[in-house]
Amino acid sequence: MVELCYHSASLCHSHRVTQCTGWCTMSAEAEKLELEELEETLLKKNKPKPLGKYERIIQPCVAELVGTTFFVFIGCVSVIENVEAAGRLQPALVHGLAVAVLVACMAEISGSHFNPPFTIAIWLCGGIQLTMVVPYLISQIIGGVLGAAMSKVMTSHENYVNATGAAFTILKSEEQLGKVVFAEMAMTCLVTMVVLLGAVNGKSKSPMVPFMVGCTVIVNVLAGGDISGTCLNPARAFGPALMANYWTYHWVYWVGPIGGGLVAAALVRSVGLDIKSAIPCLGLPFQEIIFTADCYFIVLTGFCLEMGKYELY
Repeated sequence: MVELCYHSASLCHSHRVTQCTGWCTMSAEAEKLELEELEETLLKKNKPKPLGKYERIIQPCVAELVGTTFFVFIGCVSVIENVEAAGRLQPALVHGLAVAVLVACMAEISGSHFNPPFTIAIWLCGGIQLTMVVPYLISQIIGGVLGAAMSKVMTSHENYVNATGAAFTILKSEEQLGKVVFAEMAMTCLVTMVVLLGAVNGKSKSPMVPFMVGCTVIVNVLAGGDISGTCLNPARAFGPALMANYWTYHWVYWVGPIGGGLVAAALVRSVGLDIKSAIPCLGLPFQEIIFTADCYFIVLTGFCLEMGKYELY
């Protein structure tokens, strides 16, 4: 009788332990499922929504238009209202500081190009999609015209006429062509390399890009202002030329800066561009080598032909 009671008690205890273990297992599994569901919910909430057409296309183009407009506007006013005693210092500081501020403000929206050679070079280095190149260029040109128009409205008629609307009038004869084209190419190449290495190249990206680009613009204006006027930007040249109807040697300020941008892209790719963080615009290493060689050949051949037409000294 005692043995039977002991056996019954053991069975009851085993049943309770088994039941308790089952409940614990079920409870743990339920908690695990709840945690997984909570994690999925949090991931869905924190997952960024895919950008729509407005954010991907329209918004960056508007940023380029607005940024270029205010850059050209401020730059033109600094030239039109320049005090003679200030010389190149006032335009140099104004252009450089304007670039630094606008680049810092618009960088996360459009990349803050504001300059056709920058856009072309950034595309060649994989920093922007081909489908955005033409919209960016159009936005920049329109921005240049709007900025020049704003400067015409703001400044006095006398100062505007005296400064030819801040158009680039320093080139007066064909004897200067070789030097001016070379100056624009070299200085644009420098500032474009700063942009590519500081903003596109994964190995050398820097949060100091706005400051670096602004300082480079200031240095270029101070160094080459008396040689070519230091345009560096066809949008900056086109707007004032259109408003003032001044087209003498205007093509120089397209050929020089764009050539400088192409050389900068070729140089940056040849020294080892890290395009993992950007959009690869060319696939195979062989294609990259061919591209670099072609770019050097086209730019240097055109430059040599141009230089051969005129005496430099």
